[in-house]
Amino acid sequence: MSAQTRSEIKQMLESHGLAPMHRLGQHFLADPNITRKIVEVSGVGPGDQVLEIGAGTGTLTSALAESGARVVAYEIDPGLRPVLEEVTEGTSVDLRFEDITKVDLSGIVGTGSWALVANLPYNVGTPLLMDALRYQPSIVRFVVMVQREVADRLVAGPGTDAYGLPSVVASIHSDARLEFTVAPQVFYPRPNVESAVVTLSRRPTQPNSEAAIELARSAFGQRRKMLRGALASVLDDPAVVIEEARIDPRSRAEDLSPDDYLRLAAVVA
Repeated sequence: MSAQTRSEIKQMLESHGLAPMHRLGQHFLADPNITRKIVEVSGVGPGDQVLEIGAGTGTLTSALAESGARVVAYEIDPGLRPVLEEVTEGTSVDLRFEDITKVDLSGIVGTGSWALVANLPYNVGTPLLMDALRYQPSIVRFVVMVQREVADRLVAGPGTDAYGLPSVVASIHSDARLEFTVAPQVFYPRPNVESAVVTLSRRPTQPNSEAAIELARSAFGQRRKMLRGALASVLDDPAVVIEEARIDPRSRAEDLSPDDYLRLAAVVA
């Protein structure tokens, strides 16, 4: 598997008159072992369809292509075009130089099953992941590198400090697991935070999932309040709903499990 080292990335960029752009949060993965582990954890192979967001210098892109998967790779920085075209030459990678936040993913992943495998850009990673979980059911597996803090939120359970709305969304739509942590020194340039790779395997869509997420959003928006107060702005009679859902009205947002929010939504429905 041909993955890039720090010196190779630096040399490639310099040969095209390029340098990492801080405003785009560019931190390029520069460790062949980590690249290899991500591909192995993803489990993708011949015939699989893979979406990559934030192709960077193409180290993960080319490794995914070598697995035999069909890869559609998005990169926001058009300046990286010559680097990515050079790295992916001879492969079937579909390179797209667009801002993924302005792309309707339904038109990309509308056919068959997909995996999203990516070193997600830190500045847009969480909302991208939340939207894909909620609105792109054809993406059945996610293998993403994110900030360690974000990873902790995705896998957190009720009552923990990291538990919040991302935890609820991730749990309602998937089985989330922290696979391994990634030290800052494996990137070029080195970020100031630790990263982690998380896998999310999609669950079947549950009834009232969107309503449950919106209830959780309201509750966490006023997480210092007890539940009956936090939901007063979105429910006509929160005390009755909470009682019918068999939940302690003195609970706060972080005390409720994703199943509790689903039960609340079912009562409302």
